[in-house]
Amino acid sequence: MAALSLYLLLTWMFLLSLFRTRFAEVLCHADESSALMEFKRSFRTDTTDRRCIHPKVHSWSLDGSGDCCSWDGVECDEVTGRVIALNLSSSCLSGTMSPNTTLFRLVHMGSLNLAFNSFNFSSIPYGFGNLSKLQYLNLSHSDFSGEIPRDISQLSKLVSLDLSSSLSATLRMPNMGGFVHNLTGLKELDLSLVWLSSHFPPMLANFSGLTLLRLEFCELSGNFPVSIFQLPNLEVLSVASNSDLSGFFPKPHWGSPLKSLYLSMTNFSGEIPTSIGNLSLLNELRAEGCYFSGSLPSLMGNLSHLTILDLYANNLQGQIPVSFANLTQLSKLQLSYNDLQGQIPVSFANLTQLSELQLYHNNLSGDSLEWVVNLTKLTVLDISGNWLSSGFPSSFENLKQLTTLDLSHNDLHSDILGALRNLKDLKDLYLESLNLNGILDVNDLFTLKNLRYLALSNNNISFTKSFINATTSKLTYLKLDSCNLTEFPRFIGYLSELQELFLQHNKIQGTIPRWMWNNSKESLRYVDLSHNLLTGFENNQTNLPLPNLNYLDISSNLLKTTLPVPPPSVIVYNISNNFLFGEVPTSICEVSSLTVLDLSNNTLNGTLPPCLGSIHPLSLLNLARNKFNGMIPHVYLDDCALRMIDLRENQLSGIVPRSLGNCKMLEYLNLGDNQINDTFPFWLSKLTYLKVIGLQSNNFHGPIESNLRQLNFTSLHILDISNNGFNGEFPSNLLKSCHAMKVMVGQDRLAYLDIYESLPNASFSVRMTYAMKLMYKGMKREYAKIPYVLSAIDLSNNKFEGFIPELIGDLESLRMLNLSNNFFSGSIPPSLANLTVLEALDLSWNNLVGEIPQQLARLTFLSVFNISHNRLSGPIPHGTQFDTFESSSFAMNNGLCGSPLLNKCINGEDAPPPPSSFKVDNEEECLFNLDWRIMLVGAGVGLLVGIVIENLIIDEKRVWFLCCSKKMAKGWKKVRKALADKKLCS
Repeated sequence: MAALSLYLLLTWMFLLSLFRTRFAEVLCHADESSALMEFKRSFRTDTTDRRCIHPKVHSWSLDGSGDCCSWDGVECDEVTGRVIALNLSSSCLSGTMSPNTTLFRLVHMGSLNLAFNSFNFSSIPYGFGNLSKLQYLNLSHSDFSGEIPRDISQLSKLVSLDLSSSLSATLRMPNMGGFVHNLTGLKELDLSLVWLSSHFPPMLANFSGLTLLRLEFCELSGNFPVSIFQLPNLEVLSVASNSDLSGFFPKPHWGSPLKSLYLSMTNFSGEIPTSIGNLSLLNELRAEGCYFSGSLPSLMGNLSHLTILDLYANNLQGQIPVSFANLTQLSKLQLSYNDLQGQIPVSFANLTQLSELQLYHNNLSGDSLEWVVNLTKLTVLDISGNWLSSGFPSSFENLKQLTTLDLSHNDLHSDILGALRNLKDLKDLYLESLNLNGILDVNDLFTLKNLRYLALSNNNISFTKSFINATTSKLTYLKLDSCNLTEFPRFIGYLSELQELFLQHNKIQGTIPRWMWNNSKESLRYVDLSHNLLTGFENNQTNLPLPNLNYLDISSNLLKTTLPVPPPSVIVYNISNNFLFGEVPTSICEVSSLTVLDLSNNTLNGTLPPCLGSIHPLSLLNLARNKFNGMIPHVYLDDCALRMIDLRENQLSGIVPRSLGNCKMLEYLNLGDNQINDTFPFWLSKLTYLKVIGLQSNNFHGPIESNLRQLNFTSLHILDISNNGFNGEFPSNLLKSCHAMKVMVGQDRLAYLDIYESLPNASFSVRMTYAMKLMYKGMKREYAKIPYVLSAIDLSNNKFEGFIPELIGDLESLRMLNLSNNFFSGSIPPSLANLTVLEALDLSWNNLVGEIPQQLARLTFLSVFNISHNRLSGPIPHGTQFDTFESSSFAMNNGLCGSPLLNKCINGEDAPPPPSSFKVDNEEECLFNLDWRIMLVGAGVGLLVGIVIENLIIDEKRVWFLCCSKKMAKGWKKVRKALADKKLCS
């Protein structure tokens, strides 16, 4: 019997072996192996692509058995031998996907993954509808572009669809609702970074099988259906970075298997309901940059699986709940940029798994930081920008893994550097604005062997002069600005890896010593010594031995020397506001990377080097307020990169060089207060980015209109051609082309006209604001910063004649208009009443006749009005702003009558007050809104006072907003983020 059993077993094993052999012979079908080989040949492999992990197709070959089922990434059905799955993710494929790709022959496939390859921004080919058995399709992050073919939507068996793109690709799906209509069996859908640009499709709320839904960066808008939060199987939901998508959390009965929830940078708002505590499986909640308000519910302490909680930059108030101590699995807690108050709970000591804790820019207070003692896994701790007043605890010594520590803008004190000397892994240390005083021990600094970034700005400190050898320090970034320093700290000369040095706004006197860069000659990239009391360079050696320096700012000092030529690698050079003398050497043009050159406010003289116009990367040139003479350089090449030219207040003569027309990117041109003798440079019209033209106080002459036909001053904000010899009629054609002055754009922006220059070869960028003198209230006023909302035209002190045209009323965004001291005749055009934000209007010293248009009384922002020295007659309007103007505004018009003149009107000629232009709905209206219009709601006087532009020229860091209406919150939120202040709206 045993022998028989053995015989049967051997027979069975033989038959099984024979069956497997025969089966192996039919596993791979020739048509499919051929299709796969053709697909392989249509691409090359690029192993340098960062997405490349393994070039799977390298193993594919028809030699030998040619069994495609044994190839990497290929899976076959064990019975039929048909290819049922193809996984070529991260396989280094590079090339264009053919519209007739042989993949469409593999009609038995149920799974296809081509993610993380490079298909060179080719279109996804039409034909996926042939693969009717597909359940899993992943084409993500493979550089496809164009419109997603609709036949994918016919794959009704799809369970998982991932078409997520990358920032560089441009995939589009114009009708998402129609696309997903048939895909009701989906469990996973990822269309992140696909341009949907539509309302959120509400039908997705019916996809009860969904476990994952990712629609990040899709330009979605409209309202997010609340019911999606309650889908019975949904575990991952992300609609982050859809800034026009609104929504709110469900309040009652919210319970779902959600594990990850991402709402960052959307328009979600409202309170966080207590029902969020029911999401017992939630481990990630990211909602930074939203508009959630109210307090944090204490029931959030029930989320015991939470590992990441990020509510950065919302409108949250109240205290941090003590129950947060129950979130013992938290590894990251980010609550910065809110309005949280009270003390940081001492029970935070329970959060022992925290690696990142960021609470900066709130209103947290307290005098104890002892709770940090248990947080031994912290790598990042940022509690800056609060009202913490504790002495520095020794418990910080326990944070051995800490790499980033920011305690800035608090009222901490005691020996901070000494308390940190044992944190050997510390790389970034921010201790700005801590009211530190006294002498800091440099030895404590150099015990931090891994420290790379140290910021001690805005303290009142100095350093010990004796210290250990510091050449082993890895410090690369040192901020000591506004520290009340009177001398250069000696330890700087020992730093061998220093790249960026900030010493501006101190009281450092004397010469710049050469020992400063003893050990950092090769490493230094950025040096700012501005706003000190420096008088020169050691031994008058102005050549700095810093071959890799990119940024050098020595402005606003007491330098009395000839112009130092910076190292050839410098990109930004600012040495303005000193006492430099002599000529500009031609060697300045050898600084071949120069992009920003500011020599303004010195006593430099002589002629300008002709080569200045041919420095190719030069973008911002400021030579204002010197004593330069001669001609403006005439060589501006076709590739001129200049965006700003400021040559005002010199002694330049000649004409405006016509080659400036090659500077197609020019935005600011100020040649005011020189001796230029030329006609109007009409060819400037070709420079369509021009925002400011300043030709004032020169010897320009002749008519403007005679040479001007087709004009395009589309972007112009400010035109000042005052104090010249222009004549002829009003330049109507010029102003017709000023389209930016015709629209109310940016009236809600707390911003300035400036130029932002991103420097591709540097680690920094540059922002330079426009500066200009403008006539205001009868005198020249210096605008160090020009508000974005300021549009101004000054044609005063010329010889223009004829009528002021009605078209002036089309320039609705004008804030200032000065036509004084000309020979204009005719009447004041009533269309001026259309300039509803006009603040200053000067028509004095002309030959105007007729009455003052009564409509002008509607200009409720008007704070400066002058029509003196004309031949006007009739009643002066009264009410609103006209009741505030003094008699000098109307002097020398013998026919005018009414207040404030002594000449009373007769026969009932008193002008009636204008109808009110504004209405206050209720007591909760804001005293100050973003349209700059509604002012002084109060006491029944009815006086509407216009805000003048000077009130907008304020230090952004001191803005306190008078918000009193909840409906303003969204607008103020954007302002708050931009200004990064502690408390902007309260």
